[in-house]
Amino acid sequence: TEYAENRRLVSLIEFAAETLTGIPSIIFGLVGMLFFVQKMNLQAGVLAGGLTLVVMILPTILRTTQESLKTVPQSYREGALGLGAGKWRMVRTVVLPNAIDGIVTGCILAVGRIVGESAALLYTAGFGLVLNDFFTALHSSSATLTVALYVYANERGETAVAFSIATILMLLTLLINLSAVFLGRKLKKN
Repeated sequence: TEYAENRRLVSLIEFAAETLTGIPSIIFGLVGMLFFVQKMNLQAGVLAGGLTLVVMILPTILRTTQESLKTVPQSYREGALGLGAGKWRMVRTVVLPNAIDGIVTGCILAVGRIVGESAALLYTAGFGLVLNDFFTALHSSSATLTVALYVYANERGETAVAFSIATILMLLTLLINLSAVFLGRKLKKN
């Protein structure tokens, strides 16, 4: 947003990011399974699932960050450059602090989408209902809250467990949103 000279390249990247944002998560799961599990020979687990989620969320973070940077008035940039600041110093001390609220909000939206994601994880992280330790979970099928919620609600018919998992997911989302508000205010003050 700040350094690109070629407008065609920028518009191509914007178009690609908008297109990728609209793709259903099940498609990301299939592509993640094909690429990470089959091509890269990673076993279905948290590592393959996490990498798939990163690819899925990257366009959302990219677009919200870009839009946040565009909302900073051009006069701020011109003022900093007029006072003798270099390009990088201007971006670091003027543009980023004024755009931090939108950037944090975009990241929180992305995390919120990840927390509720189950379709992409079905193919890459597996169907396991066992909670493994971190290193075991990287390369073996493990439980994720959303997949466990699906299995308990639809396949096992244990609605009490499903509602417990749903409550945990809602509380986790609330905690993430509250921390985003707190972090955004703290960063804005600094």
